[in-house]
Amino acid sequence: GSSAWCAGLAARRPFGSAAVVQAAAEEVWGGRGEAEWQEAFASHPRIGASKSAKQGAEANRWSAEEQRGVQGASEAVKARQAELNAAYEARFGYIYIVCATGRSAEEMASLAAARLEHDPQDEVRVAAAEQAKITALRLQRIVEP
Repeated sequence: GSSAWCAGLAARRPFGSAAVVQAAAEEVWGGRGEAEWQEAFASHPRIGASKSAKQGAEANRWSAEEQRGVQGASEAVKARQAELNAAYEARFGYIYIVCATGRSAEEMASLAAARLEHDPQDEVRVAAAEQAKITALRLQRIVEP
């Protein structure tokens, strides 16, 4: 979702291996700042939603798969996550970003509650690290089908 990250990664082509792509992606992401991070965050659906208008069809499909842990959650857990999403956005000004792959709905809600206690300068770095995990998983899907 970060246009600067996309341009930075594209400028490093061609890549000789999947490992080189991953290393370049991590390095370019690490060189980005808060504005680029927040641009990337904005492209994701909220936890509990499987689609974002800012993602393409394939990325929305991946988001739905990554958030599989939410699908079977109780209505109470889903409602709690929606409340936490709103509180997070009100506190930090961007959506709650977490690498959802392999996590249950309860775990993601618990993490959101804990992260609401973070200082905003610390939390944006935590969110950026979660974004990096998501990106690494998605790049792996692309380069190692």
